[in-house]
Amino acid sequence: MRTRRLKVIGGREACYHVMTRTVNGERLFEDREKEVLRKMIWQVADFCGVQVLTYCVMANHFHVLLRVPEAGEVSDGELLRRYRVLYPKPTKYQTAKIEVMEKHLAAGGEEAEAIRRRLLARMGDVSEYMKALKQRFSVWYNRSHKRFGTLWAERFKSVLVQGAGNPLQTMAAYIDLNPVRAGLVDDPIDYRFCGYAEAVAGQWQAARRGIRVIWGAYADGSARGQQVSVAEALRMHRELIFGKQAGQPGLSEAERAKALQVLEQEKALLPRATVLRCRVRYFTDGAILGSQEFVRGFVEAWQREKGRKYPPKVNRMRGADWQDLATINGLRRRVFE
Repeated sequence: MRTRRLKVIGGREACYHVMTRTVNGERLFEDREKEVLRKMIWQVADFCGVQVLTYCVMANHFHVLLRVPEAGEVSDGELLRRYRVLYPKPTKYQTAKIEVMEKHLAAGGEEAEAIRRRLLARMGDVSEYMKALKQRFSVWYNRSHKRFGTLWAERFKSVLVQGAGNPLQTMAAYIDLNPVRAGLVDDPIDYRFCGYAEAVAGQWQAARRGIRVIWGAYADGSARGQQVSVAEALRMHRELIFGKQAGQPGLSEAERAKALQVLEQEKALLPRATVLRCRVRYFTDGAILGSQEFVRGFVEAWQREKGRKYPPKVNRMRGADWQDLATINGLRRRVFE
C-alpha cells in the first residue's frame, strides 16, 4: 500500500510517524545492519533539517518519529554543512563537487540559485527524508551483501501526529516498545536500536533532545513550552511505558491472546501499558492522530485529498483509556493484533 503525508501543513511545524518494511517482510537486519541504519537515520535527518524524536530499528522494518520545523531561510554556509554531512569522507569527485558548489554560491547568480533550489528541495520534507534514507541504506546493504534489486516492500506509511502532549508521547512509547512486543527484551532500555535506550545511554545528545521535546519542551505547541530536564523526561516516558508496574515485561503468548480477546469486545478497556504491548494499527494506519479537535481540523483537507463525497468521521480510539486520542481512519476490523 502506498501512503503519503497529508499535504495540508503549508510550511507549519508538524510531526510524523513513518514506518517501512523490507520486501516480503524478510528478516534481513542483524546487529551490524541495524547499527548502520541507526546512524543513517540521524545523518539524513541532519541533512534534511528535520528532528528525530525517537526511532526503532527491527529485523525487517523501522519506525521514526520526526518533527519537521516550520519552513525558513537556510544560509549558504548551512546548506554546505548539511551537504557535507552526507559525505563525511568524500571521494575526490565529491570533494571537487563541493568546491565547485562553494565557488558558485559565493559568486551568486543563476547557477547559485539553481544549487540552492536543488538542495532545498531535499530538505524539510518527510518524503524526501525517507527517500534519501532508504536509497542510501539500500545501496550500502546491496553492496555489502553482493545483492541487487529492491530492498523495501513499499514506499512508506505515515501518520500525522499532533506535536505536543498525550498524542506525541503515546506514539513515542508505542515506537519504543517495538522490541518488547517482538519478545526480544522485557525492557526497551535493553534494546540498543531505539531512541529511548539511546537517550538513557546518553552517548548521543540528539536522542536526549528528542525525549525532551516529547515530554515538554514544546508542551503548548510552541518553542515557549515548558522546559523539562532529560532526567524528568526519561522518568515520565518510563512511567508511560510501564504504567503502575515499574517492571512490567512483554506479554507472553497466552497473555497476549487473552488481551486480544478482551479488546475484541466493543467497549472493553485494558490498561494503556498492556494495550501498548499489542500491535495497535491506529499508530501505523490511523493517518492522523491527535485530540479530537486536532483531527477535526483536517477533515476537510482529508476529504478533498481522497476525493470522498462525504467527510470522514473523527474516530475516538478504543481499547484503553487513551484520554482524548482520535484518528481519521476508524479501522473497525483488526485494530489490535
